[in-house]
Amino acid sequence: MTDETYWLRASAVTDAATGTDACFDDHDVLRPEETTKADLPPTDEEPVARIDRGALDEQKFIGKWQVMGSADRIDALWPDVVASVESQTLWAVKAMTGFGFGALEMYDEYVLTVYTPNYVDTDDVHRVREHLREHHGVTEPCYYKPDIYTAKGIVADSVEEFGLEKPARYVE
Repeated sequence: MTDETYWLRASAVTDAATGTDACFDDHDVLRPEETTKADLPPTDEEPVARIDRGALDEQKFIGKWQVMGSADRIDALWPDVVASVESQTLWAVKAMTGFGFGALEMYDEYVLTVYTPNYVDTDDVHRVREHLREHHGVTEPCYYKPDIYTAKGIVADSVEEFGLEKPARYVE
């Protein structure tokens, strides 16, 4: 079974370019290859800082806002969020499929993931969150999870192993 069985990517349902370099110029996003230790977001939590330094070492900066909801809610959001990708307002998105919901036991709700290319660029991370609020009505708190967290296996059940309080870098 492939990852594609569990998720539907915007790139699969549109002819528009998704996850392109245009995002960096259009939204003044810090490019991963230009990211330095001085760019890492401030934190008082050493475990978070350690993971951020690891992301810098590994050049692993992609992250995503996770919008949770019922199948109907995610289905309703999907076309409009894909339109935001097509207009290059958002970088990339994917949504959980019904098969994914049934097969991925760690999820209690369906998930819509809205990606940013560099979680260290907090201005862009917050710009995307504001867009979700203002243009898509996503007003409930959402978790932002850098891919480095996913790669390390950081989930709700494992946060204590990593010395973290939550399985996300930002909650807004």
